[in-house]
Amino acid sequence: MAGHNKWSSIKHKKAKTDAQKGKAFSKVAREIVMAVKLGGEDQDMNPRLRLALQKAKEVNMPNDNIKRAIQKGAGGDSDANLEENVYEAYAPNGVALIITTLTDNKNRTIANIKAIINKGGGNMATPGAVSYMFDTKGLILFEPGIDEDTAMEVALGADADNFETLEDGSIEVVTDPGQLETVRKAFDEANLEYSTATITMLPNISAPVNEEQAEKIMSLIEKLDDDDDVQDVYTNMEVS
Repeated sequence: MAGHNKWSSIKHKKAKTDAQKGKAFSKVAREIVMAVKLGGEDQDMNPRLRLALQKAKEVNMPNDNIKRAIQKGAGGDSDANLEENVYEAYAPNGVALIITTLTDNKNRTIANIKAIINKGGGNMATPGAVSYMFDTKGLILFEPGIDEDTAMEVALGADADNFETLEDGSIEVVTDPGQLETVRKAFDEANLEYSTATITMLPNISAPVNEEQAEKIMSLIEKLDDDDDVQDVYTNMEVS
């Protein structure tokens, strides 16, 4: 979990920076559009939309932007012609990457990703080459300062898979993907405010790197994350 812990904290902090630039709004809007397109605009009946709206809350996305994204997904707007794709790659030092995208131009997206990967010293991988190193999980992250005992009691009572306090005092709660909604609701009912609630990919096999190597790999990951078509980048990097 150590590599994931470091990455999730970095990822969370970066999301706030992206929000200030407006880039996160575009990514979240695309996720809302796709969620509505696939499951309808009633969030009570659409778990993916509920998670997308949670992401919108995390980046302080304006309500008008949210409404427009929902309307695009529901109304068949040309901007709703999005396609989901997942790419697998290796960063330097054998670190595995899973890159998820939402795009209206697959050829542009894969060309951009390949260029970033190659320039960063990595290489693309065939489907399945690295995905076996990851498990799909629900993740709820609390900022430092939350009542740890109460949070643990709620998490265990809602059948969360794992509860961990990180070095900086923040807390990660890991769940089965199908249990995320139940655990999230339990925290809501207990008035425990989390900063992130999402479906993610957690490594089951880690790739250890030193700090110098990690900095280079983080630079590559951030370049991928900055691409408009890339929604998320997952890594099994563990910093020793």
